[in-house]
Amino acid sequence: MTSGSSRDVVIAGGGPGGLLLGYLLARAGVEVTVLESRPDFDRDFRGDSLHPYTLELCARLGLADGLLALDHFKAASFRFHTPKATFSVADYDRLDTPHNYVALMPQVRFLEHLADRAAELPSFSLEMGAKVTGLVTDTSGATTGVRHRGGELTASLVVGSDGRFSTLRRLAGLPARSLGATTDILWFRLPRMPHDPPDADLDLYYGHESYVGVLGGVRDWQVGYSLAKGSYSRLRDGGVGPIRDFVRDHVPWLADRVHLLTDFNQTTLLSVDISRVDTWYRPGLLLIGDAAHVISPVGGNGILMAVQDAVTAANHLVPAFRRGTPGPEDLAAIQHDRLPSITKVQDQQVRIERRSAEARARGRGAAPPSFLRWFFAIPAVRTRNARDNAYGPCPPRLDEAVLTPIPAAD
Repeated sequence: MTSGSSRDVVIAGGGPGGLLLGYLLARAGVEVTVLESRPDFDRDFRGDSLHPYTLELCARLGLADGLLALDHFKAASFRFHTPKATFSVADYDRLDTPHNYVALMPQVRFLEHLADRAAELPSFSLEMGAKVTGLVTDTSGATTGVRHRGGELTASLVVGSDGRFSTLRRLAGLPARSLGATTDILWFRLPRMPHDPPDADLDLYYGHESYVGVLGGVRDWQVGYSLAKGSYSRLRDGGVGPIRDFVRDHVPWLADRVHLLTDFNQTTLLSVDISRVDTWYRPGLLLIGDAAHVISPVGGNGILMAVQDAVTAANHLVPAFRRGTPGPEDLAAIQHDRLPSITKVQDQQVRIERRSAEARARGRGAAPPSFLRWFFAIPAVRTRNARDNAYGPCPPRLDEAVLTPIPAAD
């Protein structure tokens, strides 16, 4: 797109929230351009979980068949393994939905599928390698467009969906407030074998000071080793041997291949963050997803929250464009609708972080109290937990009006 072009909406960031919002707006007839800073989507994401809410939404949009034809792993349960017991805490296969599982799929495949389907819509465009470098504002300070590598775009609305290190958030002067994270996660992959446990889906294996999360995949396992925030340098100085030993001791069915982890270059450090912007908007600009609120990996619901932000934003923006141009009151309504859910999720994550930090400080170990296995032995509890995680608090329903194109002007 050439310099000086104008669109109804420009979205910075081609992640799940940005691409889905672009698709929904374009499907309603809104002219939208998504700017993705990288040249392609082919990178190693750590958010690979598509919850039942997301799958049901894709089914309603006619996107599910093509999406689920791609390689994915169906996780039916979420389990804890402690030194004293193994128990399920959430059984997704007990949910009353055709999509009663969490689909573990490389995020790159999900993004490519969204982008391909959006490209079929005449009012949608996607520019790769188009990093935003500045905001365009009018004399009142309202955002009226963006500058990016390759040109400048004017727009009625600019949406920042560019992740936890959001350039749009920085340019707009909307700082994120840290809510407190005490843990980091070191991720690596180990190959999947035919003899692996068939019920290993989304499992946490607890040791004295750390835990390992194991996420199933079609060809491999994602393994996340927890460490106290700020301790990575010390861990790295000791080499990968202690990590291999932990996995060998606590996840014995991976012991026959953990020797394949030989170097820290095979790992990726995720610095866990829980933070939120107090005000997600200003005239002409809106933040969604991690740009507005960073979610920790606990519960694997980062994609879910971004998707629900996109649904809520579309529910408000499409009617606003039918009236004319979205105003600050429309943007405020989006934050108003989403903030209770985000606050509830983040507050729960902060409580978990604090309990983990207190347990480490007191030398009590990372495992949850053993009495919880009796609580989670109740099937209704596991079903409720699965439902809470599958849909999140107060899940928004996509308005039918979003699926009806805006009538063309005479």
